[in-house]
Amino acid sequence: MTSEKVDCLIIGSGPAGYTAAIYASRAGLNPVLYQGAQPGGQLTITTEVDNYPGYPDGITGPEMMINFEKQAKRFGADIRYGMATEVDFTSYPRKVIIDGKKEILADSVIISTGATAKWLGIEGEERLNGRGVSACAVCDGFFFRGQDVVVVGAGDTAAEEASYLAKLVRKVYLVVRRDEMRASKIMQKRLETLPNIEILWNTETVSLNGEEGLESVLVKNNKTGAETLLDVTGFFVAIGHKPNTEIFKGYIDMDETGYIKTIKGSAHTNVQGVFACGDAQDNVYRQAITAAGTGCMAALDAERFLMEREVEVIADDILEIN
Repeated sequence: MTSEKVDCLIIGSGPAGYTAAIYASRAGLNPVLYQGAQPGGQLTITTEVDNYPGYPDGITGPEMMINFEKQAKRFGADIRYGMATEVDFTSYPRKVIIDGKKEILADSVIISTGATAKWLGIEGEERLNGRGVSACAVCDGFFFRGQDVVVVGAGDTAAEEASYLAKLVRKVYLVVRRDEMRASKIMQKRLETLPNIEILWNTETVSLNGEEGLESVLVKNNKTGAETLLDVTGFFVAIGHKPNTEIFKGYIDMDETGYIKTIKGSAHTNVQGVFACGDAQDNVYRQAITAAGTGCMAALDAERFLMEREVEVIADDILEIN
């Protein structure tokens, strides 16, 4: 196995990783960024981005990520294909294995591995992703103003997505698999006050239909077996996200669902010299702009950490000489 020593290693791309690379490069940290399994992150499967400042006419997700990458490269970031497959944070420098065959020894590590939306795995879901199918109402709800949509889920996320969409669209069908919701009582009360939300209890999605875009959704009552075709143009999956943090378990403190815990007001984790940003540590906002903001925080924290460590090393050397 080959080995390489770096000052700053960034694991994962997307708005958080690329922003961290921009700031780390400008700070002279010579960052090396491995893009991961999905270079550019979740935005690469998003068609239109209209809510990111600086793009008055909007931009597609893939185009935005290409711009982020180009900007990081302009300042000297070393951006590579590859995926972190194993880590060892028990020693310093921190050890990260790439693709199971290369060892990186890093004085600082920035985790920006993101999170992946959970999907239903039904007919038409993948094919129509970005063309009526979404996992983020806040990101894409604007495009469905005055239209009819479906939200699938029974927890607080689904209730929040349905409530948000109800302010924009004509009607929201909330598809719930059982005869009750897991959402908090206050969230359920909010749903009851919104007249354009119809809850379909004991209902599951059978298929998503349409060629160029979503045209209808076939649902089935799992008690009676009766099927209903809903004429909708939007389908929002709100059954949760899974943070891509599996390889860090045992080293990094996480919550019960796998989101990395950072020290309040910073990107610091419980491991010295290891920082986290973006959706890998954010289970609340999950927006491109908030991811970019925490990417900036992680790079600045890494810069300060390395500067302080350098001062400590110099001080130790002086003590040894004396």
